[in-house]
Amino acid sequence: MTAQENENAQNEINNDAEQEVETLEELNDVVDIEGELEPAEQADTDIEFLKKQLEKEKELSQTNKDLALRAQAEMDNLRKRTGRDVENAHKYALEKFVNELLPIMDSLELGISAAESAENIDDLREGMDLTVKMFNTAMDKFNVKAIDPQGEKFNPEQHEAVSMQEIEGAESGHVVTVMQKGYELNGRLVRPAMVVVAK
Repeated sequence: MTAQENENAQNEINNDAEQEVETLEELNDVVDIEGELEPAEQADTDIEFLKKQLEKEKELSQTNKDLALRAQAEMDNLRKRTGRDVENAHKYALEKFVNELLPIMDSLELGISAAESAENIDDLREGMDLTVKMFNTAMDKFNVKAIDPQGEKFNPEQHEAVSMQEIEGAESGHVVTVMQKGYELNGRLVRPAMVVVAK
């Protein structure tokens, strides 16, 4: 092989190498262009998706806000209504009791006016007995029970000893006289019975 042929062969190899390099560079440019376009298209898709998601979240947020405001308004109304109910309960708690007592008051007033012109004391006594029965019926309706411990053992939780006396035949520590009945409401002591206890 001559120097000329050698040089020509070398030039062909260099040309082939240069062409391969150019081809590779073109391919790299194409890949770069595609790589640049694809993420851009992907970014557009991502932005659209995120915009839709944002709109959905805004709608959900507005719905939740409306629900929270409605719940708060309902709670405010409930608090006001409960406050009114409690206030009315305090004001008018005794209304039923008063309605039960009014006929007794009427009976007492009638008894007093009848006593002024009564000639027969037995009629007056009968009227008073009826009034006491009415009163006891009203008290029973509201679970008010009388404590009348005559002859019972002294109980400091329900009785209040006014005095102690030595009485023949009476057991020590027992009630011999009830000066004033006690009362309890639904099992709770309202007023202790005032009693005299045997020594």
